Amino acid sequence: MKTNVKNILVLRFSSLGDVAMTVPVMKLLLDQHPEISVTFVSQPAFEPLFEGIQKIHFVGLDIKNEFKGLSGLARAAKIINKIPFDAVADLHDVIRTKIIRQFFRGVPVSIIDKGRKEKKELTRYPDKIFRHLKSTFQRYADVFSKLGFPVYLNNQPPPYHRSTQKEEIKKTFNINTKELNFIGVAPFAKHPMKMYPFEKMEKVINTLAENPSNFIILFGSKNELASLKKFANKKNIAILPDHTFSDELKIISQLDVMLSMDSANMHLASLYGIPVVSVWGGTHPFAGFYGWGQDLKNAIQTELPCRPSSVYGNKPCPVHGKEGCMSYIIPQMITDKINEVLNSKFDFNS
Repeated sequence: MKTNVKNILVLRFSSLGDVAMTVPVMKLLLDQHPEISVTFVSQPAFEPLFEGIQKIHFVGLDIKNEFKGLSGLARAAKIINKIPFDAVADLHDVIRTKIIRQFFRGVPVSIIDKGRKEKKELTRYPDKIFRHLKSTFQRYADVFSKLGFPVYLNNQPPPYHRSTQKEEIKKTFNINTKELNFIGVAPFAKHPMKMYPFEKMEKVINTLAENPSNFIILFGSKNELASLKKFANKKNIAILPDHTFSDELKIISQLDVMLSMDSANMHLASLYGIPVVSVWGGTHPFAGFYGWGQDLKNAIQTELPCRPSSVYGNKPCPVHGKEGCMSYIIPQMITDKINEVLNSKFDFNS
């Protein structure tokens, strides 16, 4: 099918974590098939994710506001159709991309298989079929294979180099100390079933802050700023100040470790080979959304027959309800793992 294909149009609009997961696949696609280029259409705010990849032309279309509704999607498709492309890779396959695809004629289209049946089997209770499903990275790669461009993912490095100089962090937070452990903490997630309880997370952060060699940087959205301030109660705990997304990525690239929920920050850190200690409740790494190249031993979770209760963390546990499955995770489990990562000679590609 790839005959005469020179530019592939890629559609993937949300969410941030899912778009971040496309980055390693895009990098490998273009590395392994240098004869092609990619036009990547997504939310405008996500453009910095792709700034380090050559032969990607990013097109930002805000389909939630400027191009919302049927008429807005028609206008978006008109803009896209002005760009030469020879094939379409729909990595999203939602109503919006289905509508946009209807405006394209005469080009091959490949659509992601989200594996809904096996994900339902993994999350149902009882009669769960507990198994490690295909990763989302592989599902993305399969879309390009169907277009004639196989992408080989095994044992590949992170798409971007990890920074060891720490200069951006030191400049941002006015730090002069030479030897510090820079720990990123992203305590929030889109859905409550994916968040570690506030009081327990506070214990984790305060315990880490007791070590003067640790400097903790808190990550969150503007809407979460008030909650983040409740954690920042010691001089070596700081909130990332007003910043752009590009600034945030620079800070993340210089961390020693990231503590994250099953959320976008796990994937952002993974792009730079930063080890991530991730905390899992109603969701599970087996659903296919674990960070690129991350060691599964750094996932903090308890094996319960009800887990996972959902793919995205948007449903309460059928056994534990709104309390969720994180009540069995004690703060020491998290702090011990972070200290283990900090104290080890971490080989990200092992």
